[in-house]
Amino acid sequence: MFYNAVRNDHGLPHDPFKAIVAPRPIGWITSISAKGEINLAPYFYFNGVCSRPAVVMFASEGFKDSASFVAETGEFVCNLATWDLREAMNETSAPLPRGINEMIRAGLAPAPSRLVKPPRVKASPCALECKLIKIVAIDDINGVPLDRHVVFGQSVCISKTASSSTACSILPR
Repeated sequence: MFYNAVRNDHGLPHDPFKAIVAPRPIGWITSISAKGEINLAPYFYFNGVCSRPAVVMFASEGFKDSASFVAETGEFVCNLATWDLREAMNETSAPLPRGINEMIRAGLAPAPSRLVKPPRVKASPCALECKLIKIVAIDDINGVPLDRHVVFGQSVCISKTASSSTACSILPR
C-alpha cells in the first residue's frame, strides 16, 4: 500500500497513521483554569520526552480546555488511566462546554495534588504532577498554522495512591 500522507488519500475508513504509531499511552490530563474550573480529559498523543528532568508532552488537536487551562495556570496532572478506569476515562472524553467538571460527571473523586493546584484522580494508582515548560503551536510543512498544540511539562512530583499495589509498584508507599 502507498498513500500520500499530505493529501491523506488512503481511502480507508480509518487513518493508518494512528495504527502505525502505536501503542499510544493515554495521558489523562487534569487541569484547572484561572477561575478554578476543573477539566479532566484523555489525550492519545501523550508520552514522556526525557527522564532527567522528567518531561512529558500531550498534543491537543484544537486549543481545547486542557491546553487553555494549562496556558492560564501553568500546571497539570497526568493521571494513569488503567483498564479498571477505562469506562470513566471514556466518559471524560465527551465534548462538554467549558467549565463543566468531567471528573464529577464521570463519578470520579478528586484527590489533592502535593505541588500543583489541579487535583489528581483519586482512583488512579499514580499521577505525574507537572509544571508547564512551553506550549508549541504546530505549522505544516508549508508554514501554514494548524490548530494543533503540543504542551510540554516537567514532572515535579510523582504521586501514588496508598492502596495501589499493582500499577506504579516501583514507587515506595
